[in-house]
Amino acid sequence: LQECKIQNSSREYCKIFAAEARAIPDFGAVPEIIPLYLIYRPSNNIPYATMEEDLGGPCEQYCVTERDGSLVAQGTSEIVLKCCTFQHWVYQWTNGNILVTDMEGVGWKMTNVRIATNMKGYQGLKESCFPSLLEQFAAAHHCNHSCSILGLKTLEPAKPKGSKSPSTGRKSTQSSPQLQK
Repeated sequence: LQECKIQNSSREYCKIFAAEARAIPDFGAVPEIIPLYLIYRPSNNIPYATMEEDLGGPCEQYCVTERDGSLVAQGTSEIVLKCCTFQHWVYQWTNGNILVTDMEGVGWKMTNVRIATNMKGYQGLKESCFPSLLEQFAAAHHCNHSCSILGLKTLEPAKPKGSKSPSTGRKSTQSSPQLQK
């Protein structure tokens, strides 16, 4: 259940990110987080399982959390850089309260995502999910071309504030991390 909440919540952020990126000429392809479904099998010894689409190949790791707790981008491909931009966007969108961490997939389709948050009870999660990664990300992230195309601000480690969650609704004059034109 936790995995479904994490992946599907991240998917909603990714949809908003994709809509904003598509509005910018020449931004190009964006990552897509595939849905993760929880299925109930009452006659099985293990009554609950997760199910997702077959990605058709071996997963590649794009952004991973290392054993020492650091967040590392796995290369400099366009996919990896756009995953890093998505991470920056979510971090900025939520005022430093949420970060999509591990991302792996096949091509532009992502799965097995994780989040870091300091918001206890976020989306029904029972734990704080590695809040130290939030500080580490803000200190270590280097903006790339996609970050600047979206108009994302250079990150500075800051004390997290209230979140602007997509589910709470937004005023039409308020924008996401994209700068006003």
